[in-house]
Amino acid sequence: MKVNINNLVSISEANQNFSKVARMVDENGAAVILKNNVPRYVLIEYSQLGKVETMSDEEVEKVAKRLLSKHKRAFEVLSK
Repeated sequence: MKVNINNLVSISEANQNFSKVARMVDENGAAVILKNNVPRYVLIEYSQLGKVETMSDEEVEKVAKRLLSKHKRAFEVLSK
């Protein structure tokens, strides 16, 4: 999921003004709620729930292998 920085909201702001966060979701499709300045929750429309991007184990393994081979030298140094 790509995150638009305009969709970020603190958890305290979400608590105080949930209707603002709901409007944000209506306008932009999602809102990311931060806790201690770290993304913690994603609010989306219920109808979009099944469309959330997920990766299979095979896809994750493929990406991991690509990253490991790309940075193989760094991993070799760290493991010594």
